[in-house]
Amino acid sequence: MNTPLTARERFNCAAKCQKVDRPPMWLMRQAGRALPEYRKLKETYTFVQLVQNPELAVEVTLQPVRRFGFDAAILFSDILVIPEAMGQTYHFKETGGVQMDFAIRSQADIEKLSVDRVVERLNYVDSALRILRRELGNNTALLGFTGSPWTLATFMMEGASVPKYSRALQLFREAPQTYYLLAEKLTAAVTAYLRMQMATGIDALQIFDSHGGHLAATEFQEASGRWTNEVIANLGGKVPVINFSLGTHGNWPDLIRSGAQVIGIDWQTSLAEVRDIIPPHIALQGNLSPTMLAESTPEIVAAETQKTLEIMRGRPGHIFNLGHGLTPGAKLENITALVETVKSFK
Repeated sequence: MNTPLTARERFNCAAKCQKVDRPPMWLMRQAGRALPEYRKLKETYTFVQLVQNPELAVEVTLQPVRRFGFDAAILFSDILVIPEAMGQTYHFKETGGVQMDFAIRSQADIEKLSVDRVVERLNYVDSALRILRRELGNNTALLGFTGSPWTLATFMMEGASVPKYSRALQLFREAPQTYYLLAEKLTAAVTAYLRMQMATGIDALQIFDSHGGHLAATEFQEASGRWTNEVIANLGGKVPVINFSLGTHGNWPDLIRSGAQVIGIDWQTSLAEVRDIIPPHIALQGNLSPTMLAESTPEIVAAETQKTLEIMRGRPGHIFNLGHGLTPGAKLENITALVETVKSFK
């Protein structure tokens, strides 16, 4: 009789397009806003305090795994730890959204950013991941992550969360060589950060190119794709990389060539079409709509989850996830319905 797979083994096999008993699952933004135990912590600590205290970051990371039994835990952190480590501090506004202490406005501002101490300044992430690896053992996969250079640049140039991210796009179009200076620094910082994460024993890394879709299809590779690809190449294939580029559906050839072992698929994309576009040696992650968990019933969630699983049946390397992050309004009973449907899939 075959020995049952642990959640960690299931995730690692799926990421390599190897046979599994069922698709592994985790949810983007599973650690945090939807959970009452997280909200309880937020009564005492700010978001940044939770991120920067290793013991608290570990606790928040483990909360959804304890409650739902996901196959993978993803570190509770934020993509903006990179700008902060380079010298651009951030905080979360009480009204929602991110505020940075200043915005990148000139080449002189870019030149002031330092890559040299990124790993040292992010030692709290190293500590949290090492504790998590011990806590999770061989039972649950552990994921690290980062923002892509392009997506980080969009935040850094606005200096805050804004309705329309336009400054990085304007710089890329009007002064590309200046944009490249920023992208080069970010690529070096992200590479150093991910190498640090790899050394802690994580199972995979996700790169969030959340603003890739802000670019025209003809601009994507030069402004975003090439820098993400460089990061992936710098990691040397030592752990699987999940490349999640939101809204870039016209750029499948670029994403296929990125070197990522897994491509994240957003909710706006037909999995039925993508499974035939992406080569079978590359795993696919996704892609239930996040709004389904906030705006429907457990019965509907179970039915839609089953549909997603059936679409991917027989295709090696499916990691079940949402097509973007879990929203604060996600209902616990809907998450439970999703989890139970995936766990019972044969």
